[in-house]
Amino acid sequence: MTAPAIAGVIQLRVHAIAAGGDGVGRSEGLVVFVPRTAPGDLALVRIDSVKRFARGTVESVLEPSPDRVAPPCAHYVVDRCGGCQLQHMSYDAQLEAKRIVVRDSLQRIAKTNVELPAIRPSAKQWRYRNKLTLAMRRDADGWTMGLHPYDDPAAVFQLADCPITDERVVASWREVMAASSLLPEAAELRGTVRLAGDQIVVLVRGGTDWPRSEAFLEKLASATALWWAPDGGRATLLFERRAAPAGTSFGQVNEAVGAALHRHVVERVAAYTPRTVVDAYAGTGETAAALAEVGIRVTAIEVDREAANLCASRLPSGSRSIVGRVENLITNALPADLVILNPPRIGLHERVTRALEAKRGRVRAIVYVSCDPATLARDIARLPSYRLQSVETFDMFPQTAHVETVCELVAAA
Repeated sequence: MTAPAIAGVIQLRVHAIAAGGDGVGRSEGLVVFVPRTAPGDLALVRIDSVKRFARGTVESVLEPSPDRVAPPCAHYVVDRCGGCQLQHMSYDAQLEAKRIVVRDSLQRIAKTNVELPAIRPSAKQWRYRNKLTLAMRRDADGWTMGLHPYDDPAAVFQLADCPITDERVVASWREVMAASSLLPEAAELRGTVRLAGDQIVVLVRGGTDWPRSEAFLEKLASATALWWAPDGGRATLLFERRAAPAGTSFGQVNEAVGAALHRHVVERVAAYTPRTVVDAYAGTGETAAALAEVGIRVTAIEVDREAANLCASRLPSGSRSIVGRVENLITNALPADLVILNPPRIGLHERVTRALEAKRGRVRAIVYVSCDPATLARDIARLPSYRLQSVETFDMFPQTAHVETVCELVAAA
């Protein structure tokens, strides 16, 4: 059946928030996605495109939702910053929207009957981020260092502040901006400033030569270490003023919520009193080490060699860290009493779910940590030999549409 044709400017009542943060409504039977709207809004919406669904842009809000608030960040309003999606909603409404997204994804994609999951809020709704990555572009007038508008991802606007980021990180970025004449000769770079404890680590990606890197670091009074990843190369440590934490990208962006999530995972694993655990996508081994300390034999799998080596250094005799892709190593690592899965946003390779299905009956439980409800639900649907035991969500990234979910799966009887 051909979808109804809608065009121009329409009135739309928004009834929910979609996984990416857009408001969702219906017009003439067609689903319409509209950024920067809240459930309950009645808005005039300009239709931008129509396919199986429509996308639109708010012209004006006729009746604001009771959940609507004034966004405090000028970039969110003026520059249409794509870094946040939900600043226009109260924090309680953000949390409720994320719970609904997780439940609906599990019901629609995994065909699993599940109640609204609990959600752990963040104690900080602002200034919680300890890492900020910016696009850096050079033109005749100098460097622009900032983020992308949500409706024009090819553009970059100059960042003045990011109110979800720790002020020490923002201050260090201002030092980078002031020292921009000493950056590598390149049209485009990418930079990251990360706070680790009381130390600031700076990473620059791009360029092929950086003769003034030492002079650049001298201008960064706050920086502890400077890393550089040239075009096509790995990140290497150029200079450090005192020993900084290993690596350039490991660790949680929201440390308090990350710690709560870690404790929850360890508790759920320990509840099964397993003798053997496979920790897939193990990172630097924080979870693997915590389990090995209480006598569990852990096989940690991590594709990043630097992270895997750090993990290995934390594991006692009897446990091991192996380097490689999970889909290549999982079969030989099994069976195990329990498997921890913490994949990137794209979710599990199909070979991973096939391997777990092949070992059904010999893996008692799976604890799956996900940053994307859709790929989580897809992967659960690929594991029919396991039933969903519990779901809990964690608000790692307030003001954004992202949500972390921990699912506990047990072997079906």
